[in-house]
Amino acid sequence: MVRVSIEGFKPEVDRDQYPIEFVKTHSLLKLKETRDSVTVGTCSPVSAVVMEELKNYHGKKIRFFLVDKSELSAWLGSRLSDITLRSPSEAVYLNHHTRLLIDKLETDAPTVNLVNSILIEGIRREVSDIHIEVDAEATVVRYRIDGQLQTIHRLTQERFNGISSRIKVMANLNIMERRLPQDGRITVHLDSDVFDIRVSIIPIVDGESIVLRLFNKKRKPLNIDQLGLQGDALIRMKSLYHRTQGLVLVTGPTGSGKTTTLNAVLRELRSESLKIVSIEDPVEYITDGVDQIQTNEKIGLTFDTILKRVLRQDPNIIMVGEIRDLQTAELAVRAALTGHLVFSTLHTKDSVSVVTRLKNMGIEGYLISAVLKGALAQRLVRKICDKCRVKKKIGHAERMLLRRYGLDADFLFQGKGCERCNGTGFNGRTGIFELFVSNEEIEAIIASDRREYEVREFLLLRGMERLVIDGLKKACSGVTTVGEVERVAEE
Repeated sequence: MVRVSIEGFKPEVDRDQYPIEFVKTHSLLKLKETRDSVTVGTCSPVSAVVMEELKNYHGKKIRFFLVDKSELSAWLGSRLSDITLRSPSEAVYLNHHTRLLIDKLETDAPTVNLVNSILIEGIRREVSDIHIEVDAEATVVRYRIDGQLQTIHRLTQERFNGISSRIKVMANLNIMERRLPQDGRITVHLDSDVFDIRVSIIPIVDGESIVLRLFNKKRKPLNIDQLGLQGDALIRMKSLYHRTQGLVLVTGPTGSGKTTTLNAVLRELRSESLKIVSIEDPVEYITDGVDQIQTNEKIGLTFDTILKRVLRQDPNIIMVGEIRDLQTAELAVRAALTGHLVFSTLHTKDSVSVVTRLKNMGIEGYLISAVLKGALAQRLVRKICDKCRVKKKIGHAERMLLRRYGLDADFLFQGKGCERCNGTGFNGRTGIFELFVSNEEIEAIIASDRREYEVREFLLLRGMERLVIDGLKKACSGVTTVGEVERVAEE
């Protein structure tokens, strides 16, 4: 390879450069880029893996030249000094304990500012997820607000690569990899709040799809009385978590608030006389008085491997973030049989389906009947904005639906749309629930391997309220709309 001087390529070498960590690790840097090729300076032979990464990243011809190691070190020294003094957000490469300040303005880094502004706007709007995708025409930014995706920005297609690289830098991912999925985490600070952001990146036809899930570590979590449980259901739920042993399950699809419910329960149960351990992915709320463990599959910290060790910690109460497989299910059942109160979640359509799901995993019916004390199915519905809520006439289809479930009302409610709710008519979300609490009769039915619909009919005759009925009651009282209930509680 021909030897060249870095100085001969300034100012190109200082503009649109590879991340500092990449330069340090591989002892190479981009010297010049044209429409057809990229000139790269290196201090040593380039491995086939790195060469392939560069080719896939640029999609152009790569020309390599030798540069002096001392010259590269001098360039790195000047850049690291600038970054440390000017940009704490970039210093994440040098010190993972550096606070990532997304509200700090970088006058010479428009992509940094753009990503920061997307995050800040999402945080201000209290979004749960930010979706960033590129298609044939544009870079699209969408926010999930109250469970619904809304397109917020349409940027030029050319902006996507910079945004993707910046997010990968923040999450300590490989910016050169665009063919394989990547997952990571970012912790950012905004004013006095600290946000944990889960990053998921997958390749798509036109580029990549980036999804950021936001968790406010300092937000005050809800208590059990704020979830939306009402009346007899709230009383029976409280009776469940005051038991000394057994298995209690919360069910529903992803994003239905299961973890929020379980965390509310754990906060109710905190006591100096109890040892409470939770296994979560991720830890969404920091709860004093609870030993919280975050899973990490990369190093083998899965739900089942952690649960084995937790059983040796002499716990009274265990919370397992999710039962995903037979190993975790068997351990949870064993813990419940040996005198522990175990809480966990399952992905099922309703509360009764947990029995079928556990049987399909391989748990025997007699074991399920012995340990299962109850199951709570839940969904999240959007609440009507209380600033623009008005009465409305009941439509024919709405009245028929209410009557189908033995309900009736003189009128319903809707939101007209205002500044507070951004014209949607909705502001915030609440839960709708279906709960059954086991007893000797139910235990006998579960152990006898009855069909799922037979168990459900038995529970309905004993007073269990369907998910859809709880939702329609909330619609009649002005909390939500019939349309919202139909959307999330399909029968």
